Amino acid sequence: MIGGMAVRSNRKGGRMASATSTDRRIARSKRALRSALIELIEERGLDDVSVNDLCARADLNRGTFYNHFHDKDDLVTTLEDEVISDLERIQEQMKDLTVMDLVRYRMRKQPLPFLVDLFDYLREQGDFLHAITGPGGDIRFAPRLRDSVCANLIQTILHERYRANPTPFVQYYVAFYATAYLGVIEHWIETGMQESSEDMALIAMRLFFIKPGESITL
Repeated sequence: MIGGMAVRSNRKGGRMASATSTDRRIARSKRALRSALIELIEERGLDDVSVNDLCARADLNRGTFYNHFHDKDDLVTTLEDEVISDLERIQEQMKDLTVMDLVRYRMRKQPLPFLVDLFDYLREQGDFLHAITGPGGDIRFAPRLRDSVCANLIQTILHERYRANPTPFVQYYVAFYATAYLGVIEHWIETGMQESSEDMALIAMRLFFIKPGESITL
């Protein structure tokens, strides 16, 4: 009986080890395809990248690719969806934020913690974002980034009396600043993300509250 239990335990342990090994291989394959996609977009543009190109650059066979993705568009969409999903989780920190909270952080010249987290994450994804939002990338992604992240940020910063206001001015106000903040993110990425996440969080706040003629020092 004890021997039988030992055998079953070993078999279970073997299955777990095998599953872990498989998971690692899958993760390695997906990382390799992500890196290959980024490199190829930067070199020749997304439209001129094929599954064969991706497999050759990632040193994987086509069977491995099709085990994970239907086609090139599926790979791109999966990576984009992961970024949006991660950013939406970061934005959960905004839900209880009030205008008074923003004023207090501004008066203390302290960056909002969730903005620091946001720019930290954007930095982690900088290589992918540089490729996918660049001239050779996916033209559909920047609007998604604007609508899912920037517009939500502006809606949060708005005074409570305006957040549910359906008037055209409020809608244009949100659209104006959401597009502007997307431009800030894209400029930061395009110029090599030289500023720290803390500085970018402060810049994002100053851009929203700054008045004509006011000092531009952080």
